[in-house]
Amino acid sequence: MLKRHCSNAILHRIIPRFVSQSLMSASSDPFLLRSIGNRLGGGFVHRLDPVRFYNNRTGCNGLFKVCKGGKHNGFTLRSCFDSSHKKADQKARALALLHRRLLHGPREEHRGGGNTDLADGRGVGNTTRLQRNDKIVVAVDIDEVLGNFVSALNRFIADRYLSNHSVSEYHVYEFFKIWNCSRNEADIRVHEFFKTSYFKKGIHPLPGAHNTLHKLSRHCELSVVTSRQNAIKDHTLEWLDMHFPGLFKQIHFGNHFALHGESKPKSEICRSFGAEVLIDDNPRYAEECANIGMKVLLFDYENSYPWSKTESVDRHPLVTRVHDWEEVEQQILSLVVSKC
Repeated sequence: MLKRHCSNAILHRIIPRFVSQSLMSASSDPFLLRSIGNRLGGGFVHRLDPVRFYNNRTGCNGLFKVCKGGKHNGFTLRSCFDSSHKKADQKARALALLHRRLLHGPREEHRGGGNTDLADGRGVGNTTRLQRNDKIVVAVDIDEVLGNFVSALNRFIADRYLSNHSVSEYHVYEFFKIWNCSRNEADIRVHEFFKTSYFKKGIHPLPGAHNTLHKLSRHCELSVVTSRQNAIKDHTLEWLDMHFPGLFKQIHFGNHFALHGESKPKSEICRSFGAEVLIDDNPRYAEECANIGMKVLLFDYENSYPWSKTESVDRHPLVTRVHDWEEVEQQILSLVVSKC
């Protein structure tokens, strides 16, 4: 905590050269400075410029110009350094580290390790992250969010049943309505698809998914919540280990549209492990989880998912539409900062 008392109405806070290295590195961070400037109640000077730019303009080593803010005879530097916050010093360091990573990307040397639970218990991990109690718990869907399931399925249907379809035709995510067959017939076709190379080798990660999740894993606890069936659990785990190694703490299967076994609602699954945010392309699941108080990012990749375009869900205050993984990153990180 830095304090200085002065009788002047306008104060220049001088940060000397011997201030700790951690605070000085944080001082060049525009997001952290904005937060500190707002706490001081004063004007934020050149918020996007390096500190020395302002120093050169003013002829001093000041960071802030406080105009009629705070107490009459002095001010206190606070923000995440405020002792009223839980684990204040730790949070301050974590926030400074977070924002540097937002601006410059993750360091590649931090990968893997640690213990987590994949499905019935597998290990993956994260390093250099906030404490568990400070991390936002995020549930991530697989199909059409992490990988292009429908595109691979369409290739199989075209070759096997001579029926050509494009993603733009799927106004609902109920395949029997698109293929003009019974629900039972559609389920049989999908399970046949599961046994082919179209499914096992034809689903590819969406652009930006891995890079974004790798960055978010440092300050979010990530788990998968998918409607996929238990019949394809093993292959799903292999696919995730191949394309998203070390990123997910748990993997949950809803077993929806299955030929055998009970299914479980996504809202119930999310509630079971305390998920706060869901990233999903299906408006039905989005509304279901938003209705229990979760923040939902409705994923509509490049505005190309007809089934996700539902006016009723767009009006829900807890649902935000996103169109790529860059927008996902922006939304999640804004929640991380607000929680700090």
